Amino acid sequence: MLHHLVYGDETALPTLFIGHGLFGSARNWNVIAKRLSDSRRVVVIDQRNHGASAHTATHSYPEMAADLAEVITAFGGKGDVVGHSMGGKAAMVMALQHPALVNRLLVADIAPVTYTHTQMDVLNAARATDLNVDSRSALDIPIDDKAVAAFLAQSVDIKAKKWLLNLDTLANEMEKIIGFPHIEATFTGPTLFLSGANSDYVTPAHRPAIKELFPDAKFAKLPEAGHWLHAEKPREFEATVRYFMD
Repeated sequence: MLHHLVYGDETALPTLFIGHGLFGSARNWNVIAKRLSDSRRVVVIDQRNHGASAHTATHSYPEMAADLAEVITAFGGKGDVVGHSMGGKAAMVMALQHPALVNRLLVADIAPVTYTHTQMDVLNAARATDLNVDSRSALDIPIDDKAVAAFLAQSVDIKAKKWLLNLDTLANEMEKIIGFPHIEATFTGPTLFLSGANSDYVTPAHRPAIKELFPDAKFAKLPEAGHWLHAEKPREFEATVRYFMD
């Protein structure tokens, strides 16, 4: 089963499950998960090929959906789900394939479509990084965006001098990661597509595809936030999750 972190009282139901995006980890959600756990149990997963979860040769959304379904089943068989970016796609596929496991679904800044951008520049920068340093702050990750470099550095095990990301599989499966599988199903439960107002990941042109799969979908934007809306506007993101889930 995927590695996961658990916050809050196990009797505070329904459980909220959170799936991170590409290059992330459960630890990235520590602050938000702790705050949300004041009223419910929160389970944050490490996706396959990330964090402390298993490294595998493949990285498809049906596999990631099955991973998430396994965790939800182990924690009682039903819950609310939040997924950001890649984690949002995994959560969407899981809700479409296993609708009985999901009460309410919040998809953060991603649509069920194929995107044209890749993250190969980030992967190549990670591969080029010298890990023989004594601290994360000493890492010299060759990326112009220092915020992205700092975020990426969180996935380095400094003591073991290795990446917690399976860089080879993520590179080999990038076409699947930026894509979205064809699924003949719908999820009719309450669904919120929450986007950053400054992000172009979810546009009005995506709404027909969203509504076809998620007929009860609602849409909202966080002002002054980009794709990393939960990191840029954590309190506003938290408040939106509470409002929608409660």
